[in-house]
Amino acid sequence: MEGRPKYRKVNATLGKQPSIGPFPADQLIPWAIISAISYYLAHGLLKLNWVWTCAIAAWGIATWWILTANGAWRILAKFVATPNWTRVRCLYKPVMNSKQVKTSKNSKFHR
Repeated sequence: MEGRPKYRKVNATLGKQPSIGPFPADQLIPWAIISAISYYLAHGLLKLNWVWTCAIAAWGIATWWILTANGAWRILAKFVATPNWTRVRCLYKPVMNSKQVKTSKNSKFHR
């Protein structure tokens, strides 16, 4: 009994993103909303057939998934412009000269 190593059971799903099949669970509610809006617009208002309605829903779902999926910042961060820093040397000019500083210390508004 002492010769066998003791293994600790670990839940394999710890640290993983919840999913329903291959689809991430956090995307299902937005996908349902996108599907409902595309059904209302394409099939209800524009009177398109089901092929176009499903194509519009798939396009909306794919767009949403690309923009909001984990790791999207890796792709989208490449389009953010980096700031252009410039060093400038200029002479310091005080806002108040020394006479104004002395009189302002005596004023009732100075703390």
